[in-house]
Amino acid sequence: MDVTWAVKYITEFLGTAILIILGNGAVANVELKGTKGHQSGWLVIAVGYGMGVMIPALMFGNVSGNHINPAFTLGLAISGYFPWAQVAPYIIAQLLGAIFGQALVVASHRPYYLQTTNSNAILGSFSTIVNTDDGSKKSHAASMINGFVNEFIGSFILFFAAMAMTKNYFGAEVVKYAATRGVDATQIQGKVAIGSHINAGLAVAHLALGFLVMALVTSLGGPTGPGLNPARDLGPRILHFLLPKSVLGEHKGDSKWWYAWVPVVAPILAAILAVLLFKVIYLA
Repeated sequence: MDVTWAVKYITEFLGTAILIILGNGAVANVELKGTKGHQSGWLVIAVGYGMGVMIPALMFGNVSGNHINPAFTLGLAISGYFPWAQVAPYIIAQLLGAIFGQALVVASHRPYYLQTTNSNAILGSFSTIVNTDDGSKKSHAASMINGFVNEFIGSFILFFAAMAMTKNYFGAEVVKYAATRGVDATQIQGKVAIGSHINAGLAVAHLALGFLVMALVTSLGGPTGPGLNPARDLGPRILHFLLPKSVLGEHKGDSKWWYAWVPVVAPILAAILAVLLFKVIYLA
């Protein structure tokens, strides 16, 4: 879809906000005391995050690319698939969208934050935390190592799969063949000519991304959350730090800034490697 960059920035803001509302909203529903979904289980959270990726992908994939993830934006730029001039605006929009989405989660769940006595449950509805952390500094090193490994593996699978689903989708060979006949699939005339051969494949790809996130949350989410997205973790963590106890309750704990670098750095490194490796194997 041919839109201005300003519209794309707004779209990234909205897409990331929806991700947080559906994902962290599910966490809040499960973890906060007094909600009807309290202690309803990990599958509820997995569905929330899966839908949090799938719905914006279907809404905005044809508008901004639906990155909704600074790591993916950076990975694409480093491999030459996204203009560097737009990286900073995209990341800013994603971070602001995450903060805004989390603010709506807090607004809708405030009575239950006030009832919750577990500080980790409160923070967990904002950002990732590692189960190996027992509150002592001795456990921090082990927690960071375990968290980094977990985040890197999950993020690599997510980004490599995202590239495969959107580049090697059923019908991608039609685009390559059409290009040899002078048909540009990025232009409206080309889309009209071959759209029936590629639209279904791309639609399935965006649906599959949501199911992939569900699977990643159920398989790798136990140790950390997981984040898989710097904006999804950092934006809400900033808000957790800023909000007073009058909003989050007397049992609000610290924001665990000692761990905050892990869900930012690990996904970025994983995205860079995943996109580069996919490019070397399939697109070189």
